[in-house]
Amino acid sequence: MLRISNTLTRQKEPLNLQKPGVVSLYVCGATVYDDCHIGHARSAIVFDIIRNYLEYKGLRVRYVKNYTDVDDKIIVRAAKEDRSWRAVADEFIGAYDRDMARLGVRRPTVAPKATDHIPEMIQLIETLIKKGVAYVVEGDVYFEVHAFPGYGKLSHRNPDDLMAGARVEVDERKKNPLDFALWKNSKPGEPAWESPWGRGRPGWHIECSAMSMKHLGRTLDLHGGGEDLVFPHHENEVAQSEAFTGENFATCWVHHSFVRMDREKMSKSLGNFFTVDEIFKKSSRFPEAVISEVLRFYLLSTHYRSPIDFSNEGLKAAKAGLDNFYVLFQKIDEFSVDAGDAAEDEALKKYRLDFEAAMDDDFNTARAIGVLQALRATANQFLKEGSDKKALSVAKVLREMGQVLGFFRLASEAWRYQAWESSLERRAGMTDEQTIQSLIKKRQAARRDKNWAKSDEIRNQLAEAGVILEDRPDGTTRVKR
Repeated sequence: MLRISNTLTRQKEPLNLQKPGVVSLYVCGATVYDDCHIGHARSAIVFDIIRNYLEYKGLRVRYVKNYTDVDDKIIVRAAKEDRSWRAVADEFIGAYDRDMARLGVRRPTVAPKATDHIPEMIQLIETLIKKGVAYVVEGDVYFEVHAFPGYGKLSHRNPDDLMAGARVEVDERKKNPLDFALWKNSKPGEPAWESPWGRGRPGWHIECSAMSMKHLGRTLDLHGGGEDLVFPHHENEVAQSEAFTGENFATCWVHHSFVRMDREKMSKSLGNFFTVDEIFKKSSRFPEAVISEVLRFYLLSTHYRSPIDFSNEGLKAAKAGLDNFYVLFQKIDEFSVDAGDAAEDEALKKYRLDFEAAMDDDFNTARAIGVLQALRATANQFLKEGSDKKALSVAKVLREMGQVLGFFRLASEAWRYQAWESSLERRAGMTDEQTIQSLIKKRQAARRDKNWAKSDEIRNQLAEAGVILEDRPDGTTRVKR
């Protein structure tokens, strides 16, 4: 029986479906202001194999993954490049789709854009205001956290404790610093839509609630994303969605861990990332289909809930591991024997059961790969003994199970056997301490003057250079990493 680690309950639980035989899965997608990096690739691949395996078990999966196509980061990039926010969003939606195709990630059932769901968001916000859990301030609308008794249940945090260390800008208009924006009054030149509260744009959290409920219903079977989304994004989704419907929002929450470099989360804000496009370009001596399988093998060799350190050495080992499988397939393809449709013998049934047991245990791809390696060893032993037909039967099952994980999609003659080589190097962040301190002082002055836009701008600039600031009740602290 399939059991999944549920962030909400902190337990492994059986998959509990709203509708027999059909799985509703929503995953928070990319904010499309730049090329996606290898951390985004891990997320896409993890949920791709979750979908594949659920279908392998005979379930029908309705998979929704959105594009956040209106956001502060998109607006900032558009202003810097003197072009429209829509042009930026469209460019990077195209880039994201390109990279997913390269990685062998199947398209979701529905890939909605946030900006196509503004009416649904406005309706949701209006209802929250009527229910007394949201309020309007000068064209902005905020969700009142203390009006929702269950706030903190997903992240297992007490709202009072969150208040003590909240990384939020002071806004005296809010009833509570933790209250979050449902609708933002747009500044001149920013994207804006008409609403009962004036021209503005949606907050980030309300977008996912509106899109998921429109395409999957009021209660989801599975909701997923990176562990960095648990708080505040997913916590806020739970609050606003359940306050709206009065029903459970998602039965099971699935969160994957980070891809790291030097034991730090890989992210654009820290400057320690590689884009998927960079990896494909710097590894161009191999066909894209080969690079795709190497990346998948590497990322799936670690359980999705454990962090993984990105390195050339890891990619080299993944390539060598795949070489061993393709060498077997090449030997098998040289035979003229046909395994036909003969029933699987007991040994093959055992391997299939072992593979399913691994995947049923919270999608344990690392253990599943171990089963594939054991199958490969068995096939090679049959070849050594001259049992070509048995070896062919094993290879047939091996390919079938491997393709659940996105492996073995190439014909053996199309595989490249050269050792993995790449010139990937870590990006450099801001190192001039004098410049950093000068920017921190400027931000402090902006905060004293209540120039929140300038304060945000400097904070984002520092974050892009890997300098993280934490605003606390007793002042601003630079987070040491």
